Amino acid sequence: MPCISLFAQQTKDKANFIDAENKFYKEIQKSIDLFRVGQPESNKKTLKLDFSNRDYPRSISDFKTVWAGSPVSQGATNTCWSFSTTSFYESEVKRISGIDIRLSEQYTVYFETIHKAREFVRTRGASLFDEGSETNAVARMMKLYGMVPYDSYTGLKPGQMFLDHTSMFKEMKQYLEHVKNASAWDEQAVESTIKSMLNHYMGPVPTIVEFKGKKYTPKQYMTEVLRLNSDDYVDFMSLMEKPYWKKVEYDVPDNWWNSDVYHNVPLDVFMKVIDESVRKGYSLAIGGDVSETGIMGSVGVAVVPSYDIPSEFIDESARQMRFSNGSTTDDHAVHLVGWADRKDGIWYLIKDSGSGAHNNPGAKGYYFFHSDYVKLKMMSFTIHKDAVKDVLSKF
Repeated sequence: MPCISLFAQQTKDKANFIDAENKFYKEIQKSIDLFRVGQPESNKKTLKLDFSNRDYPRSISDFKTVWAGSPVSQGATNTCWSFSTTSFYESEVKRISGIDIRLSEQYTVYFETIHKAREFVRTRGASLFDEGSETNAVARMMKLYGMVPYDSYTGLKPGQMFLDHTSMFKEMKQYLEHVKNASAWDEQAVESTIKSMLNHYMGPVPTIVEFKGKKYTPKQYMTEVLRLNSDDYVDFMSLMEKPYWKKVEYDVPDNWWNSDVYHNVPLDVFMKVIDESVRKGYSLAIGGDVSETGIMGSVGVAVVPSYDIPSEFIDESARQMRFSNGSTTDDHAVHLVGWADRKDGIWYLIKDSGSGAHNNPGAKGYYFFHSDYVKLKMMSFTIHKDAVKDVLSKF
């Protein structure tokens, strides 16, 4: 009887099959077709929530926000981890130094790719070599190589509007497969070849940055101009499979270097940190699963439908089950930059470099995530340590 009463209080959602359409990606495709032959578009229908009876935010003005730069597109790449986290560091620069800046996402991608190739050689082909990575990869590369402004390194060829790494990574993978088959494990030769491919497709990275008439190395630019310290940033996750209140490894393919610096906390703490931090003026680079029926770019909304799981039943067991059975995957990273208190709960403003968000009629380049979606489907985040002092003291 209690279960019947609980379900009676829910809004019963329904789903429909709709034509899979991403208008903004068509713009990307049209542009990159000038540089390569595009893939034929699929006409397969996709199952999505019927949002017609849903009440949800309609514009950015519905949210209170921290400062963030304007949304940008990651083009035809899988480098959301760098776009989201670079955007996060832009917000940090504004918060710490008061400077409005767009930083180079591809500068980080360049060096991350080299390190992936090194690990591929070191592990004799066992390590993943692909475009994906995690939000904490950016701090790792920052510490080694610094940062540069976007204007000094775009990763684009002259006349190219959108990034496209399809051909580059295809060529790199073919080369590394040859290395593996031939057991040609010469790290220096492999790194040199990968660099030559990066330089061809993206251009060589700058070694000097000029700011207000003064020249800096990328490391100096990061510390002296941007005033960023990579050691000030920490990472959180919430999964039952690892002990809570311990620093553990986030066991997903894109954590290719087996980073074990994630602070694993119970789900209620995970959600409390997110909510309290953004209200205090801290943004977060956050990653998880965006392949659900309750997320749709044409309305710019992400919710958990009742036919998936009622709100009251979203807990750490439901979250872990989906991660364990593979229905929650680590497929996208975004930048959480605002919040709204509404009668149906808390909503978060999500700045997103993916093409889907650029179809949002109320805010191009943004999604509106209900807190239930974050609770069930978003797996980890990067944040400044000052936002989480009390939580960190328990580790």
